[in-house]
Amino acid sequence: MANHLTRFDPGTPLSRMDPFRNIDSLFNAFDLMRPLRAFDSEHIRMDVSETDQAFVVRADMPGVKKEDVKVSVDGNEVTISADVTEEQERKEGSSMWRERFHGQQYRSFTLPQSVDDEKATATCRDGVLELTLPKKPGGGAKRLTVQ
Repeated sequence: MANHLTRFDPGTPLSRMDPFRNIDSLFNAFDLMRPLRAFDSEHIRMDVSETDQAFVVRADMPGVKKEDVKVSVDGNEVTISADVTEEQERKEGSSMWRERFHGQQYRSFTLPQSVDDEKATATCRDGVLELTLPKKPGGGAKRLTVQ
């Protein structure tokens, strides 16, 4: 006959008398956040590349109208925001499901060099926002000699 001994671990939830130890699994069972996962409202996915003359930003903005996109440039700080409105509808047999979402996507980042905001351009085509942000002349890093 096998000997079944269990070592006592003072860090277990039972020994700590943690009444909420399974609360996460309760919420996971209902999956309350599933409808909102389709809308990543806090994060705009983007790529930033650099040439000698400019920074080029390509940001995914699926389903967003160009009128709802705002871009601001302040020195080397760039902010992209957009108002997002989405509605989904699904019918299965006699049941119908409909969801509406309204929110704002927002992304702010710092470039390594100041941008010439007078020459900066923004276009939005096929759900992709493209920013061309020319570098401001003389905005490179300056190396100091320690004396």
